[in-house]
Amino acid sequence: MNRRNFLSLTGTFTGGLLVLPEFLHAFGQSNSIITGEECVVFIQLNGGNDGLNTFIPFEDPLYYDLRPKIALAKNDVIGKNKGMAFHPALKDFATIQQNGHLSVIQNVGYPEPNRSHFRSQEIWQTASDANNYLNEGWLGRYLDLQCKTHNPIAGINLDTIDNLALKGKEPNFITVKDLNKFKSNSETEKVKVSNNPHLDFVRKIANSVSEGATEIQKALGNSKSEISYPKTSLGKNLEWMARLIKGNLNSKVYYTSLNGFDTHDNQLAIHKNKLSELNDAIFSFYSELKQAKILQNVTIVVFSEFGRRVKDNGNGTDHGTAAPLFIIGGNNKGQLIGKNPNLSDLDNGDLKHSIDFRSVYASILEEKLKIEAKQIGILNKKLEGVF
Repeated sequence: MNRRNFLSLTGTFTGGLLVLPEFLHAFGQSNSIITGEECVVFIQLNGGNDGLNTFIPFEDPLYYDLRPKIALAKNDVIGKNKGMAFHPALKDFATIQQNGHLSVIQNVGYPEPNRSHFRSQEIWQTASDANNYLNEGWLGRYLDLQCKTHNPIAGINLDTIDNLALKGKEPNFITVKDLNKFKSNSETEKVKVSNNPHLDFVRKIANSVSEGATEIQKALGNSKSEISYPKTSLGKNLEWMARLIKGNLNSKVYYTSLNGFDTHDNQLAIHKNKLSELNDAIFSFYSELKQAKILQNVTIVVFSEFGRRVKDNGNGTDHGTAAPLFIIGGNNKGQLIGKNPNLSDLDNGDLKHSIDFRSVYASILEEKLKIEAKQIGILNKKLEGVF
């Protein structure tokens, strides 16, 4: 099945409430987070976040020369560190960095960058080369190796749409739009498999709904929110994730997204609002994990499919290439990794990437998920100095 059929099939079958995965009973009975049993939370910023106005080279005069309409003033940026600083809307990111719990990886991208939202997201989600097309996501391939038998809660996607990153040969993840509506049904009849592999995929989804919902409701029953979260979709999704993690669901991978970063026009206002939404939701999540003393077991990865052009277009920015990636928690080393953006050495007006995103994936796979990256087809060496 191709990606569009996958999205249509699962989204339609589940009524928009969920999608799914598989591997967890080995840890499902534990009463507390087990040291070494870690999970990774991915927050995808859809639309191409402007990295240069997120983590800002405020000491580089070229930044102001190339962005006369949208540059952030030196006196407004915060958390200054080695010539770089955060957008003022990311005040809590600066606090997390000061606490030693946030690493910034600079100039992340890939060779032969694609400026199409859909295709670049697909490249990030499958970890493919720019000219190669894969049907399965990089996390889906990981879950296929981890799940010895079908398990509906190996990965959790809290979103309104399925995510290709989690798609494997087996449906080893669930997409849930609203956990309030995601209830188990003890009367659900198990459906027998057939000789049709595509039909079997759908039937596995159907058979997983009851099992997955039961485990999720059990985890929610074992936890409660201790921190106030913002009343936004991202805030709610991260609040649910915190409860599932604290409730010992023990899923290895959590995924969600935040839309609205395609800032061709009116960027200053739009970008400030989106970064504020991101900052507030993540800081609540971070604070709850820290208070529960499980921050070391949760690694939060924040990224976008590409950055923006270096030169503004008069009121915003157009599609670009490389951008920073943020890692919070998970006992990361809290470092600024990679050189500051070189605004004097551009590729046709775009930043040159210096760190391949698949090297970051390799670090996460080997350090946090305890699997060699090459086992799922990622041949890049891991990025050193993250964990």
